[in-house]
Amino acid sequence: MGLNCGIVGLPNVGKSTIFNALTKAGAQMANYPFCTIEPNTGIVEVPDKRLDRLTELYKPKRTVATTIEFVDIAGLVKGASQGEGLGNQFLSHIREVEAICHVVRAFEDENITHVHGKVDPIEDITVINYELILSDLDSLEKQHQRVSKTAKTGNKEALEISSVMEKILDALKKGNRAASVPLTDDEKKIAKKFNLITIKPVLYVANILDSEVKKSKNPHVETIKEYASKEGAEVVVLCGRFEEEISGLEKDDQLAFLEEIGETESGLSRMIQASYKLLGLLTFFTAGVEEVRAWTTNVGSTGPLAAAVIHSDFEKGYIRAEVMKYEDIDRTGDPAKVKEEGKLRVEGKDYVVQDGDLIYFRVNA
Repeated sequence: MGLNCGIVGLPNVGKSTIFNALTKAGAQMANYPFCTIEPNTGIVEVPDKRLDRLTELYKPKRTVATTIEFVDIAGLVKGASQGEGLGNQFLSHIREVEAICHVVRAFEDENITHVHGKVDPIEDITVINYELILSDLDSLEKQHQRVSKTAKTGNKEALEISSVMEKILDALKKGNRAASVPLTDDEKKIAKKFNLITIKPVLYVANILDSEVKKSKNPHVETIKEYASKEGAEVVVLCGRFEEEISGLEKDDQLAFLEEIGETESGLSRMIQASYKLLGLLTFFTAGVEEVRAWTTNVGSTGPLAAAVIHSDFEKGYIRAEVMKYEDIDRTGDPAKVKEEGKLRVEGKDYVVQDGDLIYFRVNA
């Protein structure tokens, strides 16, 4: 199951600052390009108020959150697909992640160098996307040359693969991302094997100044949102420098600080949650006096597949799932009352797990 997001963008847009805030890992930073060469990785807990509420109700010995991995990939520049700025190496790192968080500079600061000499979010996004498209085009053309030879023999599988490749190649040659190509579910399964960068889901992160956190409008942010809407992508707005500062505070102090500026959660929390959803994941819970725990599974997972996340043997030994909705537990404040209301459901192997389900799995040992 893919649980990692690559943080990409031009040099000096705030990627490593945001990564530091996310993971408190102290990723290397400096005001010059290519400071970061090898990608830094960090495992981050996914913030979830539901987990806090369940902990309050069950009072377990321990609470375990679900996690997601972030990868801080070095800044790309124009010409990266031809090797500029160690571009080929950086692009290979992007191919290894499941989703992309594209950090875009949405602030003016003469003390922080911009590789193009001016702040223009659309140009910045276009440069990155163009390099990713060129890289995919080069990779897919090579793959297509190999497959087309077999397709010419009439091989059915090769013909199907070649057909999907040609659809995507046509889009890439026109300067469009692979994700823009309408594909059937079967074609999507084929396309996934091509390991293309531009087919990965994207979240845009607009990085602003701390002085603009309370402002309702930022022209650069509005431009980014307008661009993202055309792709059907989401935008998270945050101040990397601000988030890095508050990430070092205790949880209660963070909440008090956020309350002072009229926020209920940090920009990082919103970024983590959006990245989690971007990967097509959902959270279900298990709870008892020993442990309250959040688990991750893919959207659309049936009971047995979700049970396998806990232990691989549970899928085969699955009997049934006893399910309560988090909303019912939160509303009543007592799982026993949920049962009294007749809202504890018993589900079989075909049950599709929903985000927020609290589940007790019955399995053969």
